[in-house]
Amino acid sequence: MYNSYLFLYDILILIYYIMIKKALILFVLAVVLTSCKCTKNDSVSKLDGTWELNYISGPRIAFDGLYPNKKPTIVFDSKESRFSGNSSCNSYNGKLSVDGNKIDFTQPMMMTKMMCLDGQGEQTYISTLQKITSYDITDHGKTLNLISGDVAMMRFTKK
Repeated sequence: MYNSYLFLYDILILIYYIMIKKALILFVLAVVLTSCKCTKNDSVSKLDGTWELNYISGPRIAFDGLYPNKKPTIVFDSKESRFSGNSSCNSYNGKLSVDGNKIDFTQPMMMTKMMCLDGQGEQTYISTLQKITSYDITDHGKTLNLISGDVAMMRFTKK
């Protein structure tokens, strides 16, 4: 009788250790999966903040001629999945659509309708923004390049 209790005790100890091992494996797996999820969010959060345009591709007018009074800006808020900014005259905002380094500005955005005397700067900015397909952040987070296909169309500096 005494041996049968020892045998049951040994089985219970064995089951206990197996359960602890499985729980430990599940814990490690949860930590790994959670850390992978955070890495993705961290890359999007690098966009957060205010960026000021310092280069735009396409127009034959010099950059300072396009934006003589005020350079366009864009502000990203990844927590709210929104972007906003100023196109050198009018304010705009919209829903932020990012997947990895892919970004989409083609969704409808709201924009004020003030009369702008800066010529074609605002129209150039908005039409170029809607062609953007991806982004790249360089210079240790200080430079944002907005890319169409494989061509950097716009460059911003972190403010």
